[in-house]
Amino acid sequence: ARTLRAKFLASQSQYAEAVNGVLAILSNLGEEFPQDACLEHVTSTVKETQALLKDITKETIRSLPTMTDNTKLNAMKFMDLLITLSFYYSPMLVPLVACRMMKLTFELGYCKDTIPGLAHMSHAIMHYSDDVHMASWMGMLAEYLINGNLDEHSLRARLTLQHCTVRTFFEPFQSAVDTCQNGYNSARIAGDVDNAMLNLWGYCIVHIFSIPDLLGLHKKMVNFLYQMAKSKRISVLIGLMSYFNTATAFIGNEDSCGIDAAIELKTNNELFQIAEHTQNSLLMHNVIINQMYVHCYFRGYLYVADLAEKYQMSSPAKRVLDFFFGFFEGISALCLARDTKQDKWRKIGEKNVRYMTQLLEYSTWNFENKLDLLQAELHYLNNHHNMAELSYQASIVSARKHRFYHEEALACELYGIYLVENKMIAKGLEQLQNAREKYVKWGAAKKADAVKDFMDMVNQTANYL
Repeated sequence: ARTLRAKFLASQSQYAEAVNGVLAILSNLGEEFPQDACLEHVTSTVKETQALLKDITKETIRSLPTMTDNTKLNAMKFMDLLITLSFYYSPMLVPLVACRMMKLTFELGYCKDTIPGLAHMSHAIMHYSDDVHMASWMGMLAEYLINGNLDEHSLRARLTLQHCTVRTFFEPFQSAVDTCQNGYNSARIAGDVDNAMLNLWGYCIVHIFSIPDLLGLHKKMVNFLYQMAKSKRISVLIGLMSYFNTATAFIGNEDSCGIDAAIELKTNNELFQIAEHTQNSLLMHNVIINQMYVHCYFRGYLYVADLAEKYQMSSPAKRVLDFFFGFFEGISALCLARDTKQDKWRKIGEKNVRYMTQLLEYSTWNFENKLDLLQAELHYLNNHHNMAELSYQASIVSARKHRFYHEEALACELYGIYLVENKMIAKGLEQLQNAREKYVKWGAAKKADAVKDFMDMVNQTANYL
């Protein structure tokens, strides 16, 4: 009954009450967790637990005794629930609770909630110790325990998004589309409507950042929104709206986006207010990242900078899409540094170049083209024109090779702008036309029109001169 109450409160976006209720239950079971944990405390706790898990293998897990302490078995169940709720309301609890689940497993033995604990620990290590190899290994161990388990479909439905957050750093980002589809299928088999809807939401996130088919995704999202509304999964329905708004912003025709009044589609400003009112940090994260996405591509760089500041103030917790935050903020800051000559923008841009350089160690596929484009903008800022051209060209080639076609379009556009601004008008217009064609292929008609408008302005200016 207490589990159902917490889930019901969460379904009504009452995350604070749901989390506090589970924390109270855990306190009665002898487990205490601070809601106001600082980043330093979380990081040290994760690294301490990481040392405990250093040499863990499949055989280590197999050889553990079975947990028999009924109080701690109950605590493990509620800790798993607390992690699920904390992603929305208090994300700094996620790594702390995952660490405690692992410590209890090694102190008292294996139980069915050890598997979610391993999956969550994988997420914690990835984000709070930057050890991609160990994070990957923790995830693989969780997968090993899921495969063939009597609750295989139920576990896969619940943990798919956790696996995606880790795999994103070292496997092609596009592969997560199939992973989310598999998670959705498992949820349907298990009769788990909540996680079926969550996996659809994850599918849309991966799709909009990596798959060159905005129109197809837009139609699917209309269907998904109706499914979520019909099943009364309001939280995930609201969460998907920010991604729907992004697709609509790129495609255009906002007044005929295919949603009727029954869905009560929210604007991004309304979603932001909902996130603030319900203290839903995950919704806040998604709204800000989506707005940064759109404004960066439409060259609203001051808007991106303002959103970045809001994002950094909202929570010190780390999220899987933070590398997009770094990419959008970095591009915007370097362009602002060039336009305003203000050193603060240069520093922000250089910070994100360093961040993307670190990510490249994890995955050439996912991060090479992004780093090349950031470096191109930095070289341009530094008046290193030969290096700037080479980096723009490298970003275009890498994005095409690794199938980030919308990012190839962005690289062509920024390269075209660079060429125009440096008096190479014909070459610049050629790159801008390439960008326009690629945006059209992506399905981003409104963005393609914006590039066409810029090209017309360049032509008019050139004719006037």
